[in-house]
Amino acid sequence: MKKFLSNYKSTIILLVAIIVGSIIGIIFKEKATILSPLGDLFLNLLLVIIIPLIFLNITTAISKMKQPKRIGKIIGSILLVFVLTSIVAVLIGFASTYFVKLINTEDGEQIRATLESAEDVADTESTEEDDMTIADRTVKLLTVNDFSKLFSKDNIIALLVFSIIVGIAINMSGEKGEPFRKVLESANSVMENIVKIIMYYAPIGLGCYMASFIGSFGTSIAVGYLKTFLVYLVVAILYYFVMYSVYAFIANGKKGVKDFWKNVIPATVTAMGTCSSAACIPINIESTKKMGVPDDIAETTIPLGTSFHKDGSIIGSVFKIMFLVGLFGTSLATTGDVLGVLGVALLANLLITAVPIGGGTISEMLIITMLGYPVAVLPILTIIATIIDMPATVLNVVGDDVSSMMVTRMVDGKNAFQSKEK
Repeated sequence: MKKFLSNYKSTIILLVAIIVGSIIGIIFKEKATILSPLGDLFLNLLLVIIIPLIFLNITTAISKMKQPKRIGKIIGSILLVFVLTSIVAVLIGFASTYFVKLINTEDGEQIRATLESAEDVADTESTEEDDMTIADRTVKLLTVNDFSKLFSKDNIIALLVFSIIVGIAINMSGEKGEPFRKVLESANSVMENIVKIIMYYAPIGLGCYMASFIGSFGTSIAVGYLKTFLVYLVVAILYYFVMYSVYAFIANGKKGVKDFWKNVIPATVTAMGTCSSAACIPINIESTKKMGVPDDIAETTIPLGTSFHKDGSIIGSVFKIMFLVGLFGTSLATTGDVLGVLGVALLANLLITAVPIGGGTISEMLIITMLGYPVAVLPILTIIATIIDMPATVLNVVGDDVSSMMVTRMVDGKNAFQSKEK
């Protein structure tokens, strides 16, 4: 018992904080939002270190890969795992909503009333993005026109691209690049200690964040939204326990499943409390290393996965589309209609940035424009995104853990985890 408490002390404290915060939110409802600043303080502390953490993790991880073939093999394996697991996620999301009507006509009337009140704001905020072509959006997503813009959390994907280039450049520089690499490694070590300091505040921050979240949204969800949330929650729970166990088993058999569940709780709890994949990067990297994933793979897969691999968001995109399908009575009678939904959900997921879900996101605008719905339906998707944010974030975060395990299996073979233990 003492060993159990010792091993899971921090996890237990976080879980207790989450439970206490939830109870406070349920009892005091809107009054619990007074605790919001304490939760925001923790989230801000995490978000402020994301930019240097991503840059240092990616560059040091790639710069330490002395074998160019290994770099290519890791990146190739990451892309393959991300694509395959994303396809599985979108198929499960569609299968779970095809026979369940997420919205009834009477609920639709209530939502349209909400839509009309927000329509002017939505139109104003989305005009610029709506006028951009797919090519322009891609360029904007992958690059910036000013070096200083790389240090904004709104341009994390561009930062990832730049970090990969820097890491490769250090490798190409050979001995001349060693001094710079050592500076980055030193800075990375300092950053890890900063994360540890911030995590001492985690129980208070997560508890207050949870209390405020439940106090704000716990009793204000309309029937259609509530049904969407409940169906999504069931799917998310099943996906979390079943699919991730399957992926862990594929990576390293029964021991992989055991190591996965032994180390995944801290990342899960942090995801629940912050609703931000980016905020979980430090905890997630540490968790995957404990699962037996090599440092270079963990420090490459997790940051990349935060932006490009989101099981929860893919399933959420399907739910958003199917909600609109039910609301507008859109036909899905042909195979082409179904493939269109699946394709848009996948593409929308690739354009989701690593920050908490908010209104006017590129992914939601992509869903609207590609499926031919009026721009004024944006508030509907925003509300759904907010409702499912917590379970979606959990799937997004934990999905990167099992992806790291499978990438390890592909890159280093079936004995990778055994050699890591030694």
